[in-house]
Amino acid sequence: MAALEEEFTLSTVVLSTGPDGLRGVEPSDKTDQFLVTDSSRTVVLYKVSDQKPLGSWSVRQGQIITCPAVCNFQTGEYIVVHDSKVLRIWNNEDVNLDKVFKATLSAEVHRIHSIQGTEPLVLFKEGAVRSLEALLAEPQQKVEAVIADGEVIKWTKFFMVFKHPVLLFITEKDGNYFAYVQMISTCNLSKYTLLLGQEEKSVSLNFTAHMNRKFISLMSLSSDGCIYESLIPIYPNDTEKKQRVVKSLLLKAVTSGNPRNGAALAVLDQDHLAVLGPPLPSSKECLSIWNVKFQTLQSSKELPQGTSGQLWYYGENLFMLHGRFLTVIPCKCGVSSLAGALGKLKHTQDPGAQAMPLFVNWEASQECGVGSQISEQSKRILRRKKIEVSLQPEVPASEQLLSTIKKGPEKHIEVELRKFLAKWTPDFHTVIGDVVTGLLGRCKTEPSFYPRNCLMQLIQTHVLSYSLCPGLMEIALEKADVQMLQLCLQQFPDIPESVTCACLKIFLSLGDDSLQGLNINMESVFDYSDTKQDEKIEEQPEVLQNGFSHESSGCSNSTQDLSEKPPGSPEDAIVCPVGPKRAALLNAILHSAYSETFLLPYLKDIPAQHVTLFLQYLYFLYLKCSENATMTLPGINPPTLSQIMDWMCLLLDANFAVVLMIPEAKRLLISLYKFVKSQISVYSELNKIEVSFRELQRLNQEKNNRGLYSIEVLELF
Repeated sequence: MAALEEEFTLSTVVLSTGPDGLRGVEPSDKTDQFLVTDSSRTVVLYKVSDQKPLGSWSVRQGQIITCPAVCNFQTGEYIVVHDSKVLRIWNNEDVNLDKVFKATLSAEVHRIHSIQGTEPLVLFKEGAVRSLEALLAEPQQKVEAVIADGEVIKWTKFFMVFKHPVLLFITEKDGNYFAYVQMISTCNLSKYTLLLGQEEKSVSLNFTAHMNRKFISLMSLSSDGCIYESLIPIYPNDTEKKQRVVKSLLLKAVTSGNPRNGAALAVLDQDHLAVLGPPLPSSKECLSIWNVKFQTLQSSKELPQGTSGQLWYYGENLFMLHGRFLTVIPCKCGVSSLAGALGKLKHTQDPGAQAMPLFVNWEASQECGVGSQISEQSKRILRRKKIEVSLQPEVPASEQLLSTIKKGPEKHIEVELRKFLAKWTPDFHTVIGDVVTGLLGRCKTEPSFYPRNCLMQLIQTHVLSYSLCPGLMEIALEKADVQMLQLCLQQFPDIPESVTCACLKIFLSLGDDSLQGLNINMESVFDYSDTKQDEKIEEQPEVLQNGFSHESSGCSNSTQDLSEKPPGSPEDAIVCPVGPKRAALLNAILHSAYSETFLLPYLKDIPAQHVTLFLQYLYFLYLKCSENATMTLPGINPPTLSQIMDWMCLLLDANFAVVLMIPEAKRLLISLYKFVKSQISVYSELNKIEVSFRELQRLNQEKNNRGLYSIEVLELF
């Protein structure tokens, strides 16, 4: 049950408000203190419990504050932007904003966001995002345009998801709305088109959002007076495709259409929403609390002096402009239950309901007569009235989901699972294990049942492991579902070596053509577009690698004879032997954890042609690592040189005799031997040069200590 308490005015000082009301209300780093930014020049720090201002700062006449002031929770300083490009930073001791730190930026700022646990973010009007520290280091840095021409940012929200900051902003263009999800830590940006629901035929007036595990629950208040919900995934399945999210009706007719002063909404908790706006076209503005779970109105309060259509919610306090004064209305939200939502109905029941006429149970009367029939019917009515009074709670979502898994169709299970994942419950981890067990059990009893989308969603919760659901990868291996196997290899830390080798066999046996239509995670794969250029360079008569030719490697004549091979072999051209998608699958194998003792026996069971192919791929990665001084591969999460060398050694240890018997693999081994030997020679020379550089560094230090001019000769060799 939610209730609105008595309102109070935060200050009797009239705030400067424009046609759109205040710039904003933001929390400070101290409890019970809030920054209020008016529509023109002033920022005021209020203490709510004392109902008085603690400080006030203004920019010069002619300057205009263009976004709300925020507090840097890491330093306790305040940040504001005026005239769209001028950033100011100050603290409580400062009096004049003209004399505080100033930075002029290269692009117009839309909003600064700051929350506990991370540094502030600056969102520019063209959609680019920068951290405050990076921006202060280079204020005039070039800012790219992220959103399209004509798109306008309408609303923004800053979250912390599993200790990772996430920025959500909504844009509008030609009546179409788009949602952008920016993962700050990984710099991943996802764009979603917000499609109208079947019932929606209006424009969105206001937005609010909150986190539901792996989804952002975005709620929009539309001009038809209804509230719609969109579930936006934080981790998209495919960032390259155009992603769309459909709105679904959440609450119907909570305000009148197109209110004069606008309307607003705010999330109080997972089950309650605060809505600001007139319930009827002719009525006064009203603040109402709705229970989303049970679709009921919990509390309401009339605001006869009118509002600006703005609403903020912090720490059980609702902030709004009532008339021309900033008003605070405390709001208490209890545990949402059916009994609480329908509590008012018990007082409206007719007290004479217990005298309702008895209905005849004809089946009972045929056996027991009229007397027993009346007695049984009386008991049944009493039981029904007792149930109505007690109002037992509904079946938990977890139990409903588990019962659906047993007999429900796959599409229905997917919908119920998505709803469950969108709402956090204390027993979340336990229920996830039960859900996976139920799905896998049904897969074994019904061979045609394979809820692939459900299993993929469950893996992405980061809750599962191989030991918790060993049958999951077993079914994926049976179905040769390489996308799920790749995801398991990336998420599960405890996969046995036998299963890792089984995945490797499948990845090596599949052709590149069979992977074309699959959605494979390509983060670990770099661009192969330069391989043809490398091939032309390698076709020259003498190839220099790290300053040494193959002819000077000192190998025996017999080795040189064996190394003669037709064009197209690995030494003639640096060409990847597998396609990009199969390379991404093999990279997942390289990243997996293993123990050499347990892995070696299973590597011996890999067919010879697959061993050769895997060695060719590892050799290709090794050559690519050697092309730069850092000995690393490009990309977001590529294999390391250590992983490449370890797997190469493991393959050779397990299949050395087989490799020597296959001409193609033998030539590959000789090429690898030559390349490694040339690199050892380079490292040997580098060690010699290192001594000379140290001597030069020592002499340079001595020269700095001398006050006289001198000429010195240093013999390096």
